[in-house]
Amino acid sequence: MFSSTDTIVALATPGGRSGLGVVRLSGSTAKSIACELIGRTSLNPREATLARLTLDGALVDHVIVTFFAHPNSYTTEDLVEISAHGSPVVLQQIVAAAINRGARLARPGEFTFRAFVNGRIDLTQAEAVADLIDAVTPRQARAASAQLDGALAAGLRSLDAALFDLVARLEASLDFPDEGYHFVESATLGNELARQKQQVDDLLYGSGDGQLIRDGVRVVIQGRPNVGKSSLFNYLTRSDRAIVTEVAGTTRDLLVESIDLNGIPVTLVDTAGVREPRDGIEQEGIRRANAAGESADVVLVVLDRSVPLEAHDQRLLQQTDRRRRVIAANKCDVPAAWQASTALPGHGVVCEVSSLSGDGCNTLLISLAEAIGCSSEFRDTPRVTNERHIHLLHKCSASLGRALEESRRLGSRAPEELLLFELGEARAALEEIVGPRTADDVLALIFDRFCIGK
Repeated sequence: MFSSTDTIVALATPGGRSGLGVVRLSGSTAKSIACELIGRTSLNPREATLARLTLDGALVDHVIVTFFAHPNSYTTEDLVEISAHGSPVVLQQIVAAAINRGARLARPGEFTFRAFVNGRIDLTQAEAVADLIDAVTPRQARAASAQLDGALAAGLRSLDAALFDLVARLEASLDFPDEGYHFVESATLGNELARQKQQVDDLLYGSGDGQLIRDGVRVVIQGRPNVGKSSLFNYLTRSDRAIVTEVAGTTRDLLVESIDLNGIPVTLVDTAGVREPRDGIEQEGIRRANAAGESADVVLVVLDRSVPLEAHDQRLLQQTDRRRRVIAANKCDVPAAWQASTALPGHGVVCEVSSLSGDGCNTLLISLAEAIGCSSEFRDTPRVTNERHIHLLHKCSASLGRALEESRRLGSRAPEELLLFELGEARAALEEIVGPRTADDVLALIFDRFCIGK
């Protein structure tokens, strides 16, 4: 997947102009390359060194160079960080100079991959690095930080140790069938299997909330033209992203912004008004609007309360009737042409709002939170947030459940071979979470999420 024998280099800070930028090198020649760049023969570990960086005899920048010696670095290899002024030209010159001296440009996630394969972190912590970088709400950041700190890994290590001990005793019993030795009694076995399954289920408790925090939700705003979708989008996102005019069909494409709703990252999508298209561009916009609505976790249907409901309104209500949705009766600041109690019986939650004044929008957000499943802040940070981990923990729980069922059904007659098979499946699922048995294609998919330089 990655070569771990050569020295890699990359810009560790985002591209573009900034006050400072950091170039990172990792590998056996990282120190020598850095020394050559700043004209020194040595660097002291964990000591920030002010130096002049010159290329072809010309001063490029004054830099701070910090050397982390093997194995006391993020990757466990010799690692150097060069802090320079955040000029893209200067930083690219440093990267190019390191490549000319034998380094290779790092691929996305390669520094963290080296930390993983060299035993600095396990796979759950590596995934948490990417989650922390991607976090857009404080709740997301806290969940990722807890996982990076080893909250999940500690629970898995404890569980695996208990399973390993049980496997060892069952295998010992299997090795001495004629002597009649039993290194674990059937009653004890059942109790231990039940306790270990409960440990897995405890880890899974709250995982739905955890996945919601990590992955967020997609809320798509739909309605016919000029009902106030874009105005409501602007109000909820506290932005002026959507162009608002009295001309019907102004929005032609999808507009996307993120908001924080009780710690959950919500991707809010404004769409083109649904009606009979007047040209090819509007037809494509409506197609995209319908496709977005189909993929939405929650649909926010916007209706114009100041004019009678039209056929397109009724059609949209029917199309979304079986979906998670919230209905916004917009323009409550002007006289009403209809009342929700009589015009929309049986259609669920209807919030009367004004996208111009903001009246009712707090109630609308509360209704959205209830539809999403995050009507209040989560009290605790869930330890499990990743869909991959959730799937494998369910697999582990199922294996332990089958072993427990056989143990209770057959007692001392339960065949050790069957129990060992199920316990082996349970341990394999745990090992796939933390990394030892994870397939290369899964690893590639995980680390492909990372940014270059991390």
